[in-house]
Amino acid sequence: MTAPANPSSHRIYPIILSGGSGSRLWPLSRIQMPKQLLRLTSSRTMLQETVLRLSGGASMAPPIVISNEIHRFIIAAQLQELDIRPTAHLLEPVGRNTAAAAAVAARLVASLRSDGILLIAPSDHHMADVDAFREKIAAGVHHAANGKIVTFGIRPSSPAIGYGYVGRGEPLGDDAFTVAEFVEKPDLVRAEGFFASGTYYWNSGIFLCRADVLMREMERFCPEILQCCTEALVHGSADLDFVRLDRSAFESCPSLPIDTAVMEHTRQAVVLPMNIGWSDVGSWNALWELGEKDPDGNVMLGDVIALDSHDCYLRSEHHLLATLGVDGLIVVDSGDAVVVAHKDHTSGVGELVARLKELGRTEHDAHKRVHRPWGFYESVQAGERFQVKHLLVNPGAALSQQMHHHRAEHWVVVRGTAMVTIGDKTMLVTENESTFIPIGSVHKLENPGKVPLSIIEVQSGAYLGEDDITRFADRYGRTDRDSGV
Repeated sequence: MTAPANPSSHRIYPIILSGGSGSRLWPLSRIQMPKQLLRLTSSRTMLQETVLRLSGGASMAPPIVISNEIHRFIIAAQLQELDIRPTAHLLEPVGRNTAAAAAVAARLVASLRSDGILLIAPSDHHMADVDAFREKIAAGVHHAANGKIVTFGIRPSSPAIGYGYVGRGEPLGDDAFTVAEFVEKPDLVRAEGFFASGTYYWNSGIFLCRADVLMREMERFCPEILQCCTEALVHGSADLDFVRLDRSAFESCPSLPIDTAVMEHTRQAVVLPMNIGWSDVGSWNALWELGEKDPDGNVMLGDVIALDSHDCYLRSEHHLLATLGVDGLIVVDSGDAVVVAHKDHTSGVGELVARLKELGRTEHDAHKRVHRPWGFYESVQAGERFQVKHLLVNPGAALSQQMHHHRAEHWVVVRGTAMVTIGDKTMLVTENESTFIPIGSVHKLENPGKVPLSIIEVQSGAYLGEDDITRFADRYGRTDRDSGV
């Protein structure tokens, strides 16, 4: 048996994958605010919980975050809440699955430290026993340092068919095994056989390996992915505190999970089983299982009253939610949408989201409240040729200098003081005062004060879409491609 390496002698770079959309947790999880950015299992977001469990200790570098570019400011704000500055925040112009994200991370880490170790982890998983997870990382370090690609297997609690499975081979010590096979989401008969055997584990999607080892295996099994991602990183560009991957190179990259691109083929795979109270939080039923229940088995969050109701997950973000005489239901009110489902059918929520897209609706994309680097705006009311919004601008923040081709805007200051520029004229607008921005006027809104600026905005015109914007200057580096104010 090989003596465990001292983890502090190796530099571990947590790679936080934050590219998923989490459609199975609609209506809370949406394209512009997916589940990893929500507070679902604690007072912190799932991304924040992931970053914290992978932080601390001399061996851990600050995280490398890989995300969709539309989430960059929200993620930056959430990391700032934790007082954590990442090693890098890489922006994907399009989603290309986990193999591409891992390839980019490996290239970056190899450029920072030749023997750097990657700890690749999804940003939207829950772990009840963080200390036990960290112990497993420490146990896996010497295998990774010796050229192995370590995956962490979850001891299954049922023959679930929604997970991939990892079959163990020969023992290696430290409770580690060679990997006999990877199986992607088997049918029920095979899953039952895996569960009964006691030698198969759920695939957690968490990997530990040296950057150079991963690149070597990718060069062998998926060279096109490695080449495209290398070009995307080399030809990427700095944007404030972010790194934008080159769009052309990254779009040409094949979209594959790291499991099928590398792990199913490599002979260097090692599995470390762990029992840490893990969940991928992949459904509303999973959140019911994780939640604190009342004597009737109900999980209730928000303004909720339940009478003669049992084993339900009841969550309301805005309104009073009341149930009477129901059992085993999921009821979630996000303010602009309500989903009602039986717990046995929550896997079909993704189909509801697909249907919304087919119908051309927008509820799958954004909430009523949309976050921006300067604060947020929230839809209040909309009708033919008009829309009412509430804008909150943080102290010292500013919207871009911009112009709209099809709409005029009326601003009423509810709280604070606004500095408004229209054309070459700048004015201060204080509480209970208003101003008007005609169609086609170049304008800018700033909050010069020390308290949040609250504004009611009334838009009127033939077209009120968020993509009706031309930006002339923006302190956050946004372009017209970033639709919205």
